[in-house]
Amino acid sequence: MGGIILFDGVCNFCDSSVQFIIKYDQAAYFQFASIQSDVGQALLAQYEVRENIDSVILIEHGKVYFESAAALKICRRLDSFWPVCYIFVMIPSFIRNKMYRLFAKNRYRLFGRKEVCLLPTPSQRKRFL
Repeated sequence: MGGIILFDGVCNFCDSSVQFIIKYDQAAYFQFASIQSDVGQALLAQYEVRENIDSVILIEHGKVYFESAAALKICRRLDSFWPVCYIFVMIPSFIRNKMYRLFAKNRYRLFGRKEVCLLPTPSQRKRFL
């Protein structure tokens, strides 16, 4: 079984990130659910993740990853040169996560937000929970 990515379904940057991951995940390792969806809410409860988390969430092999750890683990599974980004794991997590939180705090201002969640294409639909 692959990883599950929970994302903010009303965030334009998050929507673009999901499209990016789909493009570079030719093996279809990842499945997706918006945090706002019933499935997303059920997974948050199942893994005891606080509801107000401001992060992409990766669930992989029964473990939950947040912030920069989630982003780097996602990159590690992508095609092309993206796994090279995993080298940033050498930067201490308190520094990586501080940068992640700063970006996350400003993502709506920088990229905007949607009124409704992404509607996947028919070919993408099987990747969404």
